[in-house]
Amino acid sequence: MKISRQEVAHVARLARLSFSEDEMELFTNQLNQILLYMEKLNEIDTQNIKPTYHALELTNVLREDKVGPSLPPERVLSNAPAENKDMFVVPRIIR
Repeated sequence: MKISRQEVAHVARLARLSFSEDEMELFTNQLNQILLYMEKLNEIDTQNIKPTYHALELTNVLREDKVGPSLPPERVLSNAPAENKDMFVVPRIIR
């Protein structure tokens, strides 16, 4: 076994999770199967393999930022419940 029941209980306690005895047994077995499967990676020569971060080749779909006209401050603040100069006044949250 790659991971013991005590290690699973320790990780569960760190994550503030509580499991029944049946769940502990199930998760211990599942985690062992995952770790054993991951051991197969040690059998493969990956020295010349470039790391990938995603299975698909992704390109940025966001448009380039461009400066454009915006609303005047008076219009933006016209519906604000409270304002101070050109800023919104919001309730203080952190004390």
